[in-house]
Amino acid sequence: MKRQERKLVIIFCLLLLAGCAGKSASSGGEEAQSWTLFRGDAPMSGCTNSQIPAQPSLLWSYKSDARTSSSPVIYKNIVYWCDKRGRIYGLDEKGKLHFDYNFSTAVEATPAICDGVLYIGRIDGFMTALSLSEKDTLWNFETMGQISASPNIGQFQGKSALVFGSYDNYLYCLDIETGKLLSRFESGYYINGAVALWEEYFVFGGCDAWFRVINGATGIATDSILLESYIPASPAIGQGTDVHNKGNERSLPCYVADHSGNVYELLLKGGKIDKCDKMLKKVDDNGTFVSVPAVSKETLFILSDDRNLYAINRKDGTIRWKYLQKGASGESSPLVCGDKVVSCSKNGFISVLSAQSGDLLWEYDAGEQITASPAVIEGKFYVLTAKGTMFCFGSEY
Repeated sequence: MKRQERKLVIIFCLLLLAGCAGKSASSGGEEAQSWTLFRGDAPMSGCTNSQIPAQPSLLWSYKSDARTSSSPVIYKNIVYWCDKRGRIYGLDEKGKLHFDYNFSTAVEATPAICDGVLYIGRIDGFMTALSLSEKDTLWNFETMGQISASPNIGQFQGKSALVFGSYDNYLYCLDIETGKLLSRFESGYYINGAVALWEEYFVFGGCDAWFRVINGATGIATDSILLESYIPASPAIGQGTDVHNKGNERSLPCYVADHSGNVYELLLKGGKIDKCDKMLKKVDDNGTFVSVPAVSKETLFILSDDRNLYAINRKDGTIRWKYLQKGASGESSPLVCGDKVVSCSKNGFISVLSAQSGDLLWEYDAGEQITASPAVIEGKFYVLTAKGTMFCFGSEY
């Protein structure tokens, strides 16, 4: 098979997998009720066409029993998360407890869901597949270090695969049905962030400051680049019509930030880093980035520790606007919902902004620290506090 034909087949397979990746949340049916991955899709774009109200109402809130580092995920209109004691919660559209399961071991990671199975990494080093219907463990895979980041789901060599990193310095690719190892890559340091998926490649940054592109089928690095400082958060890949593509030439931009306060754009092509530019240089000593960028068609949105949400023009790197939050940014990452952006500050303020102008449309004080990223389905969005309180916002009518 020719190289171009092989790429088309891979792209087609990834499109078939979109039901697991939650990419088409605005298309109706089951997908409109689901947000099954940490950032909504396998490239971790943090962007959806699903719309939310400009003036949302609090539909309900639910206070759980323990603190959490998890972000919420949604499957068939049920919102799930895990607390630090290992208890999995699932709430229905009215905020009533629908699912309850306890691993009885510490968990920090955000789960992923595909075809009725919840996948989650644990501090004791296990990746676990849990059937939501049977409340039963389907398989466990043991690593030699804690798993703190959410797994991602893609398709490689005709198999649906689960991709995640561990503190044992390895990046793993498992058969999603059996938990058997398909490939793995040894990095220079522990892997704290989630991995973005692009065609047959894994894309991630590490605490050793290296940004890497890995062939998912072989586990071999196809390219890498050393950035200025370590990379605390996950990358995000631009999808759809891209501002850099001309004619038939196809490249995908990936965005990542380092701890020194730099935001990079890396053009990926054929498994290689075709180009690497700094989009935003360090502003001041408070300019560290620890959140994941959100990528719309023309704009990159990213939270900085200088308390600002930046909207950066992807074409020329200029700042379209910036919004000063009422508190520190923390680890929560912004989310693009159609023509709006949802952003959370560490001290509990939830803001809805115009994606075009940066104007504040709505604000809510949750009264508790927020480190998790929001999740969205058509007409609603969910925010989980560090104390384990789940908020559901939407339209009352």
